[in-house]
This record gives sequence, C-alpha cells and structure tokens, in this order.
Amino acid sequence: MNRMLTGVALGAGLLIAGLATTAHAADVTLARLDCGTPQDPVVVNDRFSDTYAFPGLKVQFVFSCYVIKHGDEHMLWDTGHSMAAPNVAPKVSVVDQLARIDVKPDQIKYVGISHYHADHTGQIDSFPKATVLIGAREWEAISSAKPAQGVNARPFEGWIKGENKVEALPIDKDVFGDGSVIVLRTPGHTPGHSSLLVKLAQMGPVIITGDAVHFRENYDTDGVPAFNFDRAQTVASIERLKKIAASLKGTVIIQHDARDVEKLPVFPAFAK
Repeated sequence: MNRMLTGVALGAGLLIAGLATTAHAADVTLARLDCGTPQDPVVVNDRFSDTYAFPGLKVQFVFSCYVIKHGDEHMLWDTGHSMAAPNVAPKVSVVDQLARIDVKPDQIKYVGISHYHADHTGQIDSFPKATVLIGAREWEAISSAKPAQGVNARPFEGWIKGENKVEALPIDKDVFGDGSVIVLRTPGHTPGHSSLLVKLAQMGPVIITGDAVHFRENYDTDGVPAFNFDRAQTVASIERLKKIAASLKGTVIIQHDARDVEKLPVFPAFAK
C-alpha cells in the first residue's frame, strides 16, 4: 500500500513538474509604448523630494506603458494618458500602437494597473474585455461612491458596474501561473500601488516600477516625493525593488525616466 501511494505521489510529482516545464516553455517578450507627450524638463527639488535633496536638478519626465506577450496571450501594463488630456495626450493611442503588431483590443487578456492616477489609467476603457489586475486598496479608491481627488475613476465605469472583470490584489499576483510575469505589491506612492516583474529569456528579469519611484536619482537615494501617500511604505517598497533587482540581477525600468525607458528597444521591437 505504501509503495502504491509512493508511486502515485511520484507520478503526480512528475506530472506537476511536466506541467511546470510546459508553462515555462511559453515565450515571453516585452515592448514599451509611448503613452503621453513629454513636456519641458521639470525642476524636481520641491515636489519630488521631501528632503529637498536635488537643488537645481531638472528631469525629463516621459509617459510609458508596456505590452507583454506570453505565448499567444497579451497583457498591458498601464494605459497612459487619455487621448483628450490637455498638452500631454499621446500622439498615437494605445489601440493604434497595438495595431502595428496586429493585436486588437479584444486580444488583451489582462491590463495591469500600477495605480489610480490619470497618467497611468487614461485609456483603460479601450479594453473592456480585459481582466483588470490592480491593488486591492487602489480598487477600493476607484470603486468608492465618492472617489477622492486624484483618483481617476471615470474610465473604470464598466468594471465598477460589474460589466467587466477585475481582480483586486491584496498580495503579489503570478499572472500566468508560471512565474514569468508577477505583479508586485509596492505601496507608498498610493495605498495599493503595484510594480511589475517580467522574466525574459535573453535580457533577463525586468522590473517596471510604476511610480514607486519617478526618476533614477530618487531610486538611488530612496527619495520620496512630498505628495506620496505614505513615506515609510515608499521607502520599504524601494528597498524591496532593489533587493529583487540584486537577487535576480534584474534591469530596473523607471516608467517616467527617459533614461530608463530607453533601455528597451523602440516599439514595435520587443525585448526578449
């Protein structure tokens, strides 16, 4: 009897191992999208450092979002500014950019949202068939009867009404179940902020920060913008991202820093 149970357990283990190998065989690629029109470089000392650490420093902020291809499935990470946003609207919509690689809105299985601000959520309503992956506390804020100032709830109307699918994430999320794409819990900038880890075969692990940090100097010094929701959580989240990057020998992409975004090839090329 024990031998039979051992054999069954061994067979089950081999089956699980085989499934894991099959899952890991999916090709994963990553491309950057232009999701807003940059303005003039910004003096960062007052708003973006609560210790006034960068006198005279100007940073060229950009607006980026990302498409991940996992086998035959597609995921978006953030959706950038609305096409109606004054001065900062993208020159080309996310939908039209995806058309260049023959991907239609209905083919997007997941849209991961780093946080509820308008420069990351503006075109979410172009993807009503997608399941939205978002931090639980972000979703609380968006679906509130009276969303607070700064919470861009309007584009989420279909999800708020229950017409579309949403997963409110209290912890990390292994998106495809094989460890290749993981939504990371990184609160601080907002209450339920998330970042994204994408493991590529050639480039290696890539960590896309959302607004856990806004520019390279703040990442290097654990800097905190004055407008962040929680200082201690911000510092803890930056520490977590640094430790993940060190452990996995990963590449960090700060979404608003042109110097980091340019680590990835220009769309429609994909990093592999």
